[in-house]
Amino acid sequence: MSAPETVARRVGELREQIDHHNYLYYVLDRPEIPDSEYDRLMRELQALEAEQPDLIIPESPTQRVGAAPLEAFEEALHRVPMLSLSNALDEQELRDFDRRVRERLGRQDPVSYEAEPKLDGLAITLRYEGGRLVEGATRGDGTRGEKVTENVRTIESIPLRLRGSGWSEVLEVRGEVFMAKQGFEALNERCRTRGDKPFVNPRNAAAGSLRQLDSRVTSERPLRFLAYGWGEIVGGPPADTQSRVLDRIADWGVPVSLERQVLDGVTHCLAYRNELAHRRDELDYEIDGIVFKVNRLADQEALGFVSRAPRWAIAYKFPAQEALTTVLAVEFQVGRTGAVTPVARLEPVFVGGVTVSNATLHNMDDIERKDVHVGDTVFVRRAGDVIPEVVRVLPERRPPDAAKVELPSLCPVCGSEIVRPEGEVIARCSGGLFCAAQRKEAIKHFASRRAMDIDGLGDKLVDQLVDRELVRNPADLYSLETEQLADLERMADKSAQNLVDALQESKKTTLARFVYALGILGIGEAMAGLLAQTLGALSRVRDLRLSDLIEITPARAGRIRGISADLPGQQRSPAELVALPGMKWFHHVHGQLLAERFASLADVAAASDDQIANTPTVRIEGVGEVLAEKLVTFFRQPHNIKVIDDLIAAGVTWPEDTSPAESRTLPLAGKTFVLTGTLSRPRQEIKEQLEALGAKVSGSVSKKTDYVVAGADPGSKYTKAQALGVAILDEAGLNDAFRLSCL
Repeated sequence: MSAPETVARRVGELREQIDHHNYLYYVLDRPEIPDSEYDRLMRELQALEAEQPDLIIPESPTQRVGAAPLEAFEEALHRVPMLSLSNALDEQELRDFDRRVRERLGRQDPVSYEAEPKLDGLAITLRYEGGRLVEGATRGDGTRGEKVTENVRTIESIPLRLRGSGWSEVLEVRGEVFMAKQGFEALNERCRTRGDKPFVNPRNAAAGSLRQLDSRVTSERPLRFLAYGWGEIVGGPPADTQSRVLDRIADWGVPVSLERQVLDGVTHCLAYRNELAHRRDELDYEIDGIVFKVNRLADQEALGFVSRAPRWAIAYKFPAQEALTTVLAVEFQVGRTGAVTPVARLEPVFVGGVTVSNATLHNMDDIERKDVHVGDTVFVRRAGDVIPEVVRVLPERRPPDAAKVELPSLCPVCGSEIVRPEGEVIARCSGGLFCAAQRKEAIKHFASRRAMDIDGLGDKLVDQLVDRELVRNPADLYSLETEQLADLERMADKSAQNLVDALQESKKTTLARFVYALGILGIGEAMAGLLAQTLGALSRVRDLRLSDLIEITPARAGRIRGISADLPGQQRSPAELVALPGMKWFHHVHGQLLAERFASLADVAAASDDQIANTPTVRIEGVGEVLAEKLVTFFRQPHNIKVIDDLIAAGVTWPEDTSPAESRTLPLAGKTFVLTGTLSRPRQEIKEQLEALGAKVSGSVSKKTDYVVAGADPGSKYTKAQALGVAILDEAGLNDAFRLSCL
């Protein structure tokens, strides 16, 4: 029986709406509705199609769940070969490429190039016939690949049918399937939770996901797609330049890079390369270079091809971020919180633009998961300013005498016992401030630029102060005298006086900086800012209780009451609930909260759900059970309170908001800013001013950005903000906002 006309019409409307919102999200990066509304539309469509199966078509947004496993992939013949690119590894090679292009075209004036990031994923081609996706295939050897149609159909950013009109009867779109960094981390976390081996990097994860014979597995992977070119187009390309053809492909609903730019001449190409290299780690996906293509299609045709690569395109590769080397030793370092971190000493290797001889191994779980032995050949990775890490071992190259890495039982610095708290992966030295390493690192953190910003108090000077027992905690810094400092190595009267002056200057600070400087476990710069913004005064931060921060919902209270009533030994403390089987959802902090209000399980069983439930009086985004416990515990320790009191007695001060916490509303709360270009004041100063008004300051522009503050020569963040329709302020506009304390 055919579906009623009203149902069929509604199904058509829903498909159009969902396709429209997919276009806004994946192509324009400018969603109009929240995820919850998108999910509602999808659920309605799924329900209608379930009631009327005859309405289901292959191009419906619901048909991305994957099909039954294949026995093998079929071969796909590329009617237009998928060619590789020549590489440029430095500035001179790019200049040589540009010179050859101009010579072959007989031109002296600059050539126009289309530039875009070179994604680190898997190249595929998508074939549309009559506007409908009929085939997806891998590059293979460039002439023949593998049909992975069922798999690419599960990728939400790939349209199952093209939008609008004007597309050719046959259109082959070439591009890259990849996995964003956040999706990759989430996938690996699921792997670790299931006990599966995690993926080495996003590229391997994307390639492995796309070549699954069971497309239902692919559908569970967070794959994305961006187009960079085309193959067969019946009737020829719809425009006369590389950039305009990609614009048309985007109009038809296929996502392309928002980082694309058209650049005149090699000088602008090099500037783009440098700017994108600087922002490489801010992108939400991995790139390994930039592709430059002669923009005019007529020029591309005139230049032609050499071997299996076009003469009109080149990939300017970034320095490799991974390299092979050998583990010479594994040592253990002690940080300011007592964390004992294994560090691999490596055969020096050039990676990520620098020579690397040390790499982090995070913790013993990381060592055991990767099966690292001294003597192993390993892949080491360095991305931007991130500390290099060992990412993978090659066990097949392991020498017979390779030694297994063991966690020491005693601290390598002070000899105290190393302990591993229950539920934590990090082992810690139990020596506290008795451990010189922890004292040194705590003082270095306290003096750092984003904490108390004590100019001139470098690492080597801190080492001397601690070794000579002149400083045992941060408060001791403010009692140092010029004569004591002048007696230290590499110090003289002038430098000693400069440091004393810097210490005096650092006493005028902000609450956010002070809280961050205390080095509370788990409280980073952003969280310290949130605490300062939300509470306004140190006394409110010090007086926090678990009950102020942690919630027990009425629903969870009902479960707790029922379990308490069924247990024998009703005089036991409610805190003992955490030890029961099946209570993983019950954090021991919840047990502490209950123990503060109920003497026994019998009392809990006799209470109502509302009496058991706990409503936080302070809500701070990102503060859960673990962080709340660390925060409250820090301010319960007498030695920490003494250091704070001594610092205040020494004259450390900041402006405090004495109004009631519940009555304070920060004018920029919930707003996200991005700073770009050359500004008249240091960015850190502007950042702190924005955060004091409740704003969040991000390093990259996205659909969640509210305002971009643009100085001189703003670069691609400014361009991306324009593309996304983000409000742009110049510095005068920002200063007006500060004066008004609102926007």
